[in-house]
Amino acid sequence: MIRGILVFNNHGKPRLIKFYEHYKEDVQQQIVRETFQLVSKRDENVCNFLEGGSLIGGSDYKLIYRHYATLYFVFCVDSSESELGILDLIQVFVETLDKCFENVCELDMIFHVDKVHHILDEIVMGGMVLETSMTEIVMRIEEQQKVEKHEAGISSAPGRAMNAVKNIDLSQIKDMKFPDVQLPAFKNFKL
Repeated sequence: MIRGILVFNNHGKPRLIKFYEHYKEDVQQQIVRETFQLVSKRDENVCNFLEGGSLIGGSDYKLIYRHYATLYFVFCVDSSESELGILDLIQVFVETLDKCFENVCELDMIFHVDKVHHILDEIVMGGMVLETSMTEIVMRIEEQQKVEKHEAGISSAPGRAMNAVKNIDLSQIKDMKFPDVQLPAFKNFKL
C-alpha cells in the first residue's frame, strides 16, 4: 500500500504532499525534511529505492523516487508494493502531468495544485492504485474540465443577464410600440 506521495524541488520545498495515513502537521514537515535529506544526497547513478526514514516506519517501508529536472517524486510504500511497479506509476504520473500541462514544470505544480491533486486522485486513492493507463486518466481529466466549463457557463448566466439589462438603450424603449393586451376581467377583484 502507498503510505504517502511527496514532490519537492531541489531545495527541499514541497510542491505536493499527500499522506494516506494521518500524521500531525509538524510530523509531516519532519518527514518531508528527512525524506529530502535521504533522497537528495544520493548519486544519480544509484538505485531509486531505499528504506524509509525513522519517522515513516523504518525498514518496513521503502522510499521509491525519481528525479526529473528540478523535482523529486517520492512514493513511500510498504513491503507489499513492487518497486518496479511504483517506478512505473511515477512515470505514468509524470507523463500524465506533462500531457495535461503541455511540458509540466515546477510552476504548474504551484499554480495548479488543485488540478495536480485531481490527476493524482485519478491514479491513487486511499493508498491504492486505481488506474495506470495514461489515456484513461487524461480522458477523465478532460471530462472533468468539460463539466467545470459547463458549470461556469451556468453560474455566469445571471451575470450575463444583468450586463444585458445594464446595456439597454432606454431611448429606444420609449419609442417602441407595444401591442394592446387584453387582461381578463376579474369579477371579485377590487383595488
